Amino acid sequence: MLARIMTAAFWGIEARAVEAQCQLSSGLPAFNLVGLADKAVAESKERVRAALTSLGIGLPAKRITVNLAPADLPKEGSHYDLPIALALLGAMEAAPAEKLSEWLAMGELSLDGGLNPSLGVLPAALLAAEQGRGMICPAASASEAAWVGATKVLGAPSLLSLLNHFNGRARLTLAKPGGAAGVEAEAAGAPDLREVRGQEGAKRALEVAAAGGHNLLMVGPPGAGKSMLAARAPGLLPPLEPQEALEVSLVHSAAGLLKEGKVSMRRPFRAPHHSASMAALVGGGRRAGPGEASLAHRGVLFLDETPEFQPQVLEALRQPLETGEILVSRAEAHVRYPARFQLIAAMNPCRCGYLTDPTRACSRAPRCGMAYQERLSGPFLDRIDLQIEVPALPLSDLAAPAPKEGSREAAARVAKARRMQAARFRAQGIKARLNAEVGAEALEEAVEPAAKALALKAAEALRLSARGHLRLLRLARTLADLEESESLRPGHVAEAASFRRASVGG
Repeated sequence: MLARIMTAAFWGIEARAVEAQCQLSSGLPAFNLVGLADKAVAESKERVRAALTSLGIGLPAKRITVNLAPADLPKEGSHYDLPIALALLGAMEAAPAEKLSEWLAMGELSLDGGLNPSLGVLPAALLAAEQGRGMICPAASASEAAWVGATKVLGAPSLLSLLNHFNGRARLTLAKPGGAAGVEAEAAGAPDLREVRGQEGAKRALEVAAAGGHNLLMVGPPGAGKSMLAARAPGLLPPLEPQEALEVSLVHSAAGLLKEGKVSMRRPFRAPHHSASMAALVGGGRRAGPGEASLAHRGVLFLDETPEFQPQVLEALRQPLETGEILVSRAEAHVRYPARFQLIAAMNPCRCGYLTDPTRACSRAPRCGMAYQERLSGPFLDRIDLQIEVPALPLSDLAAPAPKEGSREAAARVAKARRMQAARFRAQGIKARLNAEVGAEALEEAVEPAAKALALKAAEALRLSARGHLRLLRLARTLADLEESESLRPGHVAEAASFRRASVGG
């Protein structure tokens, strides 16, 4: 007898349909698994055998053939255990084969028949909804899959509970979404901008960067507050929109980072250590998984001590900074991940950190500063809209009273500016959400002639490339939005130019 059930293979955050077919035939007893399966899938035979034995079900003395079709699509991961076991039970007539064909299943089996959570349940549920099928998965992952809403989800704690369900002995209830992690609850414990004393110029730059989605580089001595400022960037950003939350959740589901099946509406904040490899930052590895840049999609990627990252790792960020996506190419896989993140980078002016303080600088100054800052290439810096100095904080500022404004007030201005951008782009028929994402054509409207002339003059003075000139206009447009100004005036261009250092060396 032949039994079938659908499952999924993963190509980045995309789930591709795979049919698990099981046939019992006469011949010498054997259990063969075909269909371009990797080692983890091939080991499914033993886990399935042990799980069935724990239920008191022995394998028939027949030739068992399980095919994962299409045969030319690579199959990786342990989530094929459950569909293989269900297809085998259907072929053995221990479960109704006609009912199994209406479902898409995934999950890892324990030797006692329990079901362990699997990665990628959310994209698999989307595939099930597209095919008009129900979704079967481990109970621990069911609330995540139920977020799709367009398909019914059965979350089972064990293979036995599924068998009883399909045979009508005990019914499993359909899973419900795990709920969204409360933005207010998440924000309650987030660091506040009010805790930062002084550094008013850097605070202004951080607010402007948040308002338009611009990249920001902060250069200053140790202890100036660069990391402290960056940690408060997420508190200035508005919650994710529903479509953005789905995009982010798909990436995090593929990486197994959704906690308790909850979809967070808070924008991601990723801060990898400077020892991170290229695969860790942009994605890759044996399974071509998502990297930190993709995990920061629609959020913030913070690179502290930026020159300490390997140069080739930083250069790998140039493409996603421009296009908002990453293509991970391997011999057997070409996987595309979204990576529309906002880069916030921080660095010391030199290796010792005190280049601008003659009393504390090392004996190699200023040559040490030039060598250290040259670790950041021109093309990489050209993609950073705001490049600012964060000076050493006078100790007298620490005794000053707390600022009257904090993250809440700045976030309100950021949200208003973002709403202006969204409304303007909708009117222009542009899909972009932020000023940092649009082309030159979208910025031509409402630019005063004097502002346009000043932008060209500033670009020449700062020796900016054509890309740098465009980013200068984008930044000026954000400054205008923060002022709720419909027109882009020379004052906006002048302030935008003040945020762009002529060179990293100053």
